[in-house]
Amino acid sequence: CFLVSASLIACTNQETKPAFDLANAKNEIEAANAAISEIIAKGDSVGMASAFSSDGAVMLNNMPSMQGKDKLTTVWGSSIRAGVSKIERSTTEVWGDENYITEEGLYVIKTKDDVQIDKGKYIVLWKKEDGKWKLHRDLSNSDLPLATK
Repeated sequence: CFLVSASLIACTNQETKPAFDLANAKNEIEAANAAISEIIAKGDSVGMASAFSSDGAVMLNNMPSMQGKDKLTTVWGSSIRAGVSKIERSTTEVWGDENYITEEGLYVIKTKDDVQIDKGKYIVLWKKEDGKWKLHRDLSNSDLPLATK
């Protein structure tokens, strides 16, 4: 604190908030993606739903947006029962701040026999919740052509 005039004293806060480290956040996002791959490999739809924020949503091809733990558990359970057992995500870019990170990347989905059943690109909006990055909006679309009869 210092005296500015006879009746006014100014104080400065010596503590400054550390600058947001986007590179570190990217590492945390990539670690969360690795954990998601492990959850899918275990066939754990409840664990997968828990990777989302409290108001998280998944937006996949050929279905409406699904939001909420019950719907997320159902969506991931259906995917697992349909044969999805490996999801490989590759981050290409991240941007954001200490509250929200947007991740852009590529994905490959495989069966337990390592057969590729889909590949494409995604955008995930990550939300910091209880000190952890959680999937908040997960939007993806396939690079494969539409199936025809």
